Amino acid sequence: MAVYTHLGAEVLAGLVAEFDVGELTSVKGIAEGISNSNWLVETTGKDGAGARFILTMYEYRIEVGDLPFFLSLLDHLSARGCPVPRTIHDRQGNLYRLLDGKAVALIEFLPGVSVSAPTPGQAQAVGRALAQMQLAAADFAGVRENAMGRAEWQRLAQECGPDGLAEIDPGFAELVSRELPAVLAGWPEGLPRGTIHADLFPDNVLMLGAQVTGLIDFYFACTDLFAYDLAVTHAAWCFSNDGKHFDPALSSALIAGYEEVRPLSDAERSALPLLARGAALRFALTRAWDWVNTPADALVTRKDPVAFARRLEFYADPANATVFAAT
Repeated sequence: MAVYTHLGAEVLAGLVAEFDVGELTSVKGIAEGISNSNWLVETTGKDGAGARFILTMYEYRIEVGDLPFFLSLLDHLSARGCPVPRTIHDRQGNLYRLLDGKAVALIEFLPGVSVSAPTPGQAQAVGRALAQMQLAAADFAGVRENAMGRAEWQRLAQECGPDGLAEIDPGFAELVSRELPAVLAGWPEGLPRGTIHADLFPDNVLMLGAQVTGLIDFYFACTDLFAYDLAVTHAAWCFSNDGKHFDPALSSALIAGYEEVRPLSDAERSALPLLARGAALRFALTRAWDWVNTPADALVTRKDPVAFARRLEFYADPANATVFAAT
């Protein structure tokens, strides 16, 4: 989440009035994240008791044509009991509206906080929630190619170029030049696939204690390998923010929680070390591109690509493949 576009109070009030949620009482920009503009919106609510929502304006990396997939997926998962926010349809039943050529959606606000220092119990709960979400989406009719998949990794590496990567960190370019072709060449085919979140970082999970109360930000959701989704979540949850320290207790708990709901096949488990290298590449490269292209005046916190370069080095070490071994 972030704020790239600044909207005045009258514009925001008029926009909220298009939804049957009461009158706008307050609004606050949200700085976290990198792809959309987001605001925490408070209204009087339909019954006058007050209500809270997330208002999102889609800025880049998200095509308007993909919004029916994303927003309908929220409704589908919520209806099946997953801790996922509903899309608030406008008074005409639309999933989103256009404002000055940009799509805007209103999303249900869920309770909970994003944890910065997860415990093994919290990691286990997230593993369960991830698997439950994947299974709940089995009858979701939407299909979407992974726009942040392998072709995009290659494009981003080319756009950043060796010099651009080296400016971020001297060893970055060499690491990408070694790992990218190796991961592409070894990418597994034929593993189970379906609808995945593809971005389940701690700031995309809301928790109360060890209970998952919200899975949010499905704007990279797509049709891809279930085990890749687990690999992304592993890379996001099992390291310190700077990528320097791996936590084996979080790793074991996350995988155990996932397998409580959806046991991994032998082929999936064998593929996890390489899938995790791909996950680390994906975020190292997208963060590198963001690092050099984020506008200086944007209300957004840039994220360090080297933190995922370190994860990539960890996963690329054959000695560390054992973190995915069956226990």
